[in-house]
Amino acid sequence: MKNILTAALALAIVLVLGVPAQAMEVENVPAPDFTVKDLQGNTLSLADYKGKVLVLNFWATWCGPCRDEIPDFIEAYKENKDRGLEILGLSVDRLSPDKLLAFVSKAGINYPIALADEAIIEAYEPGAYIPATIVVDGKGVIRFRQVGQIDKAALVKLFNELAGQK
Repeated sequence: MKNILTAALALAIVLVLGVPAQAMEVENVPAPDFTVKDLQGNTLSLADYKGKVLVLNFWATWCGPCRDEIPDFIEAYKENKDRGLEILGLSVDRLSPDKLLAFVSKAGINYPIALADEAIIEAYEPGAYIPATIVVDGKGVIRFRQVGQIDKAALVKLFNELAGQK
C-alpha cells in the first residue's frame, strides 16, 4: 500500500508541475514495426511512413505540457507535410475513441491520432513521463528521443536535418 501511495504522490506532482524538458537524446537504432488504428479507423504501420520523417508523440488530454505543444505540432505539420513530415499522436488516455475524437476536433489537430496500446508503448519505450517525442527518419531508424515539451522550432529543425539525409 505504501508503494502505491508513493507512486500516486509522484504522479500527482508530475501532473501538477509537469516534467521539465530533458535534453534531446540522439539515437541510431531501428524503429520497431507497429500497427495502430487512428481515430478515423485507418490502419497505420511503420511501413506507411517509409521515406518520410515520422514524429511519434506520446501525449494525453489531461497533460498540460502536452496540450501546450499541440499548436506547434499543428503548425509544423501544416507547413511541412508536403515536404515529408509525418506526425502520429499516440494518446495514452483511458478515454473512449469518441471522447478522444471530440477533444482532437475541438483542438483542431490536423495529424493522425491513435490510442497508444500496450504493444507500441513496449516497443518504443517512451518512458514514465509525457509528452514524449520519438523521431524516426525516412529509413526507419530512431534518431531522436525527448521527454518533455518540444516546440515548433526544435521540431522543424529536426525535420530539416533528417529530411536532408535522404
